[in-house]
Amino acid sequence: MLGYGFLHALIILRGRKRPKSFLHNKNIKKYLDSCHAIRIIFSMTKIVEITNKRYPRLLKQIPGAPSKLYYKGKWDQDIFKNCLAVVGSRRMTRYGKDCARVMVTAAVEAGLTIVSGFMYGIDAAAHQAAVDAGGRTIAAMPCGIDLIHPAYQDKLYQEILDNNGLILSEYPAKTEPQNWTYPQRNRIVAGLSQATLVVEAALKSGSLITARLARQYKRRLFAMPGPVNNVTSQGTLKLINDGAQMAVCPQDILTFYGIDTAAISKKQRDAVSPLEKRIITALVFGPMEIDELILRVKLPINELSATLSHLELNGFIKEYSGKYHLNAEVLDHAG
Repeated sequence: MLGYGFLHALIILRGRKRPKSFLHNKNIKKYLDSCHAIRIIFSMTKIVEITNKRYPRLLKQIPGAPSKLYYKGKWDQDIFKNCLAVVGSRRMTRYGKDCARVMVTAAVEAGLTIVSGFMYGIDAAAHQAAVDAGGRTIAAMPCGIDLIHPAYQDKLYQEILDNNGLILSEYPAKTEPQNWTYPQRNRIVAGLSQATLVVEAALKSGSLITARLARQYKRRLFAMPGPVNNVTSQGTLKLINDGAQMAVCPQDILTFYGIDTAAISKKQRDAVSPLEKRIITALVFGPMEIDELILRVKLPINELSATLSHLELNGFIKEYSGKYHLNAEVLDHAG
């Protein structure tokens, strides 16, 4: 039987009048503090079997495709039309987070659906960037659909649903995650997607399993380069060395999907932050080394480096011969 506090929490959610003593009940306060968790519980879990025509076409093509998918959210066939898997290290760096945000933002603005595995690190950053940009994202879970794993990402779980995204799993109800369910989950991430982007990965990263599966399924594999002395770049650099396509800007990926990048580039140019504008303004006076920029814009090196990476990914600047150069087409956005 449902407890007194739980029933009254439901009354609030339905917009009915609260009793006067309501807010003095400690149990009720707990439920109020996690109303979004209650909404999650009552999100309907549904099933699509592999024999159903609604089952995702690309996923059905992979060996050992799940016989059924449990899901929450809005099942719309269009969500599977152009999917990009974005995966990477759980030990995410600031560089990796910035790269994921730039790539995902451009991808969802172009109409792509972002697919990932909901783990902390790059997975969560990719899902979050998608919902922040108003796009749709699919989270493939390593556990039953009624569990949130990791549990502290309950807010992200609900945001995915609120933005017409999907939570998927091949495991029913409250099935606990096991060591083997993570790599099993990766085949769904790769199988739903025409292409996979690996943002950061160590040499033994689980993201490399997703990359291997993408190759096995004959899907396009992208990898982002990173500093050679960073452990989270060693896996992606090896992927590039082994034949993955290097992705240094969103256009590299969008071109694969046959998307005209001209309109998206204009959106990016129109979205320059005040900090980025300061750097662009400084570079109007000519190419500069990073030490010169530190003096000019008065930023700590870690913050400046992250912002420079973001500007370079968006095509505003280029770095060669140890200096940062401003692209001519963005001069009119400095001032």
